[in-house]
Amino acid sequence: MDRQPVLEGERLLLRPLAADDWDALYGVARDPLIWQLHPANDRWREDVFRAFFADALAQGGALAVIDKSDGRIIGSSRFQAHDPAAGGSVEIGWTFLARSHWGGAFNPELKRLMLGHALHFVDRVDFRVGEHNLRSRGAMAKIGGRLSDRVDIAETVTGPARHVIYEITRESFARGPLSS
Repeated sequence: MDRQPVLEGERLLLRPLAADDWDALYGVARDPLIWQLHPANDRWREDVFRAFFADALAQGGALAVIDKSDGRIIGSSRFQAHDPAAGGSVEIGWTFLARSHWGGAFNPELKRLMLGHALHFVDRVDFRVGEHNLRSRGAMAKIGGRLSDRVDIAETVTGPARHVIYEITRESFARGPLSS
């Protein structure tokens, strides 16, 4: 599976994240309200975001999200943890968008593009969401994510953070809200 494809929709262009995207992406990420409900709610700080950005480049799978109307980077997302065994799975996560692009068609289009790509190669896509991140949990429900019984505990600078796991399978995607 190519974890850094170029994907294009009506409003968005997704392309591999590059080191020279730092200024534009941090320009979005430095808004504290983006991270308010996130387990890493200090990610707006430059030193914290530098580590996040470096990890995105090192891990591969990171995509810049570009608004085609003006060519600006408005966020990023990642494909992580690709496991080809038993039909295969991959995680979509570490997604954030500028607040100017919340609540409309942008997140659904972003996820439709990424899911459409991933589900050509794997049977299931997982999404790890902070247990108390109600905004992201609501977004998962809108795109057809099913809350699984799996959980993950991640260590953060403020202590352990519990994440719930949502999933979208090839079959549920085909009959879900993002299928058209």
